[in-house]
Amino acid sequence: MEPVRLIVIGAGSRGSTYARYALEHPERATVVGVAEPRDYHRRSLATAHQIPADQVFTDWEEVAARERFADAVIIATQDRLHEAPALAFAAKGYHILLEKPMAPDAAACRRIARAVREHGVMLAVCHIFRYTHATRRLKALIDGGAIGEVVSLQHFEPVGWWHQAHAYVRGNWRKESESGPMLLTKACHDLDWMQYIMGSRCVAVSSFGTLKHFRREAQPEGAADRCLDCAVEAGCPYSAKKIYLDWAARGETGWPMDVLTPDVTVENITEALRTGPYGRCVYACDNDVVDNQVVSLLYEGGKTATFTMNAFNKDGGRKTRIFGTHGEIHLDGGSGYLNGGVWHMHDAFLKVFDFVTQEVHTEDPEEHRDTALSGHGYGDYHLMRHFVEAVRTGDERFILSGAEETLETHLTVFAAEEARQTGRVVELSP
Repeated sequence: MEPVRLIVIGAGSRGSTYARYALEHPERATVVGVAEPRDYHRRSLATAHQIPADQVFTDWEEVAARERFADAVIIATQDRLHEAPALAFAAKGYHILLEKPMAPDAAACRRIARAVREHGVMLAVCHIFRYTHATRRLKALIDGGAIGEVVSLQHFEPVGWWHQAHAYVRGNWRKESESGPMLLTKACHDLDWMQYIMGSRCVAVSSFGTLKHFRREAQPEGAADRCLDCAVEAGCPYSAKKIYLDWAARGETGWPMDVLTPDVTVENITEALRTGPYGRCVYACDNDVVDNQVVSLLYEGGKTATFTMNAFNKDGGRKTRIFGTHGEIHLDGGSGYLNGGVWHMHDAFLKVFDFVTQEVHTEDPEEHRDTALSGHGYGDYHLMRHFVEAVRTGDERFILSGAEETLETHLTVFAAEEARQTGRVVELSP
């Protein structure tokens, strides 16, 4: 069977990561085209995959104007730039791997779902947590009756103090008008995963969330609006010098440093901090997304769940407790460390407590695989493996995060945001 031919639309961090699957498995996939407006990122991906010059583009519309020359596209543009290419490539007959979120509003999500149905193409949204080894094991335990019937779930996402500052205060996802609310851009993964684990549709939701800390009113006395000029920077946990220059000095050249400059050196990072958005004081930015939020959810059959997300914690894996009629499961994603631009997780565990035997069964849910796609507990790798296999075989069952599943859980996210903004319980229609 010939390898699946892929085109990458958006050659930034996510697009280039997914494309690496083709380098590791050339017998299964090959990247034959790229569209990216930034010269460095476009050239880097084209060189790595030996893409012919006539199939290297600065704009996705140039690709869509051509006769179809691949089997599928990976759309990894910025959040608000997903809908137009998704509609265009569906109409051209391409299967689509679409970075989350699907789109910034319910109407756009519905248009994408309708387009893939009408044109008979497959779509997988990058809800990578559905694909991890830990999720597969957890799902098997629940479906096998390890804790009886699931009644309730608690889920916590520790964003991490420095990650919040990087992406949601200084970075691309800091403003709702430019990307979307925090619950959509960061945590749509989580509400999607929760519904997948619960196995039931959400019927009502309430939520509270605020921008508590990263505001001008919280700026310390004597602080400057840039970290390089700040007299009190040494005592600030969100110092850009600590986050970026210290990591660059120890040889880290991948994410998040390569967001500041494609050529990561101490000199280039210093210049980026002096002139770019990532050198700003976290109390003097134009951010407006929340830094803490809680969501309460009611599912069909009387099941309940809570989701908590906040910035004020050590970075690490998600923490989940699932309560059933015959037992309890505790899934801990462990803690993380940065190495080579990739976050590696360790000390994760999965514990099952049986009410009948009163015994605890503990498993190690971590996976160890030789791949550059190790992010999100190897969810990046398994997402690509499933998507490529779906396209290779024409079997949509390999896709766990299709258009309809994603539309349903995105509608839950939009309802939760409506609840947060209006202070009321929002019911979801079937």
